[in-house]
Amino acid sequence: MTTEGRGMGQKGTDPVIYLDYNATAPVRPEALAATTAALAAVGNASSVHAAGRDAAYAVDQARERVAALLGCSPSELIFTSGATEANNLAIRSAATPGRSLVVSAVEHPAVGEAAAAVADSVGSKVYTIGVHRDGTLRVPELEEALATSPTLVSVMAANNETGVLADLDLVVRLAHEAGALVHSDATQLVGRLPIDLRELRLDLLSLSGHKFGAPQGVGALFVRRGTVPAIRPLAYGGGHERGRRPGTLNVPGIAGLGAAADAARRDLEQEAARIRTLRDRFEAEVMTALPGTRRNGHPDQRLPGVTSLTFDGLPADALLAAMPHLAASEGSACSSGALEPSHVLLAMGLSRDEADSTIRFSLGHATSADDIDRAVQCVTDAAHRVRSALHPNITTTAPAHPGGQEGTRRHDA
Repeated sequence: MTTEGRGMGQKGTDPVIYLDYNATAPVRPEALAATTAALAAVGNASSVHAAGRDAAYAVDQARERVAALLGCSPSELIFTSGATEANNLAIRSAATPGRSLVVSAVEHPAVGEAAAAVADSVGSKVYTIGVHRDGTLRVPELEEALATSPTLVSVMAANNETGVLADLDLVVRLAHEAGALVHSDATQLVGRLPIDLRELRLDLLSLSGHKFGAPQGVGALFVRRGTVPAIRPLAYGGGHERGRRPGTLNVPGIAGLGAAADAARRDLEQEAARIRTLRDRFEAEVMTALPGTRRNGHPDQRLPGVTSLTFDGLPADALLAAMPHLAASEGSACSSGALEPSHVLLAMGLSRDEADSTIRFSLGHATSADDIDRAVQCVTDAAHRVRSALHPNITTTAPAHPGGQEGTRRHDA
């Protein structure tokens, strides 16, 4: 997707190539239309008059659309402000005093930090499961943790930095055999690859709409009927969402979420194949043009639109600064400004220097072949210029530069 720089908060009007979908996706036209229509209306979804009933209908329609995308019942969904809230709600509700929680080493902080805080509050422990160099889960460590009879296992469906997919079928089977509930932060998966909760027997699942084209600030928690203890609200003061999440519903955001879910579901597999082809071409051309560049994560078990590349000896922040009109990311944006390198990459065995030389590029529904052509040129040009600045006595030949490109620091949740 190419956008105008000023519209993305950048100076000037040079077009921005947007390859940061794991941070947030551009709002889909269908979602924009639904959100705008709901904003133009008036009515609280809890009110019984006509305007309120219209708002409630919009919420019900959105709930049905999100349920259709997930393969679940509409009644199993709680609307939230996003996956961070949904993760916290899930972990808080499932935690039991004296019984441990299990999370992977590459979880988003919205899971890792929430688990630590909840465990501390109920007097239990958190077991952290490591990953292999390719980002896949160390199953023997999971089996060891399950021997402690945990109350909940939380493993993300797709990693936000590398796109690596978890074997959730295996995790669910092992956890259920041990008597544990299973939660998955599916923020990066939903709307990008098919998921059917009638087949995948997760107990809890979190999502954020802005990852697949809904407005920012709206998401949902799936709670399987009959398998999860009573939801413990994070706040009190109303009976909204059947008493599980008080507060006036964000009707415009929810309407946009439903529209985005409907649009994503219609051509999910075809879009995944198209995006995968573009990503593979981007990877191959960049790695050919810049020998020593390495891809992180499993080559096949990953999201179709994500590539994490380590540029040999080139600091990621310098590269991003050298292409100020290509939107990419160093890693997880909620850690922006932190001095520590990505915990995900360190857990996969990368050194601090390697992690600090890694950029994540993520494609999505509006990415075009022209975007990829220009991005390849931009990355290779920036890499040659940074290398020349760092090693002025080494001569390199930089390709023609088609225009500046923008980098952003990390922003995911």
